Amino acid sequence: MRTGPSNQHLHALIAHLKKESHTHDTPLWHRLAEDLARPARQRRSVNISRIERYATKDDIVVVPGKVLGTGTLSQAVTVAAWQFSESAKTQIEKAKGKALTIIDLIKQNPKGQHVRIIG
Repeated sequence: MRTGPSNQHLHALIAHLKKESHTHDTPLWHRLAEDLARPARQRRSVNISRIERYATKDDIVVVPGKVLGTGTLSQAVTVAAWQFSESAKTQIEKAKGKALTIIDLIKQNPKGQHVRIIG
């Protein structure tokens, strides 16, 4: 029997993503909710080096999991994620990028336009 995540904040985020998906008719938010509802063992962890490899300057990237600080980021990228390590936040801000929560990304871009999922 699958129980899903036990974190109350994550449950609230998943419910909010599903609601926004229906409100704005945006499949991206529903896909993100499904990815975050996975067990913790299957949730994604993405290093800064992967974001550097697959994102271009001024991209908006969302990670359905945690962003870790291994690697370097040389371009300004907006990254939204469930969690960030301190070193990852530092790397993103040092490259003149933004580290956002997923809720903040939804507020700024409710239709999810030009957003890429990495992970």
